[in-house]
Amino acid sequence: MNQMTMAGVVFGATMGLALGVGTYTFMYAKGASYLTNDPKACMNCHIMQEQYDGWINSSHRSVATCNDCHAPHDLIGKYSTKARNGFWHSFYFTMGNYPEHIQINERNRKITEDACRRCHADIVEAIEGPALKNSEADKTSCLRCHRSVGHLH
Repeated sequence: MNQMTMAGVVFGATMGLALGVGTYTFMYAKGASYLTNDPKACMNCHIMQEQYDGWINSSHRSVATCNDCHAPHDLIGKYSTKARNGFWHSFYFTMGNYPEHIQINERNRKITEDACRRCHADIVEAIEGPALKNSEADKTSCLRCHRSVGHLH
């Protein structure tokens, strides 16, 4: 076997192995469920039980799912956020390196804050007035006072 053929065999075997492991992992982790809007997808990871139970008992259950508050509402933003969060959730869960009480990062906090402001725009404008729409630094944080509205923390 010449060197070029051997490199092709090694490359093909490596790609086949990666594809096989990736497919197995995707199936085992119920990866397709994350493409849906079903809140039960978040329950694939046992660490989310408390958040799911809190949402079930919240006033938002009848009007919002996890994605409504935790993913942007445009197609690319939604699925890129889901992919990014899914990767890091899987990574930290697999490595066992996550806090006992799950914590939101700054990027996802902003997404959630924007969701609050979008759904409750009339209330936000009544509180802040129309002049603050463009001033990020002067905005009141919805999550500062209403952190446990969608689910308990």
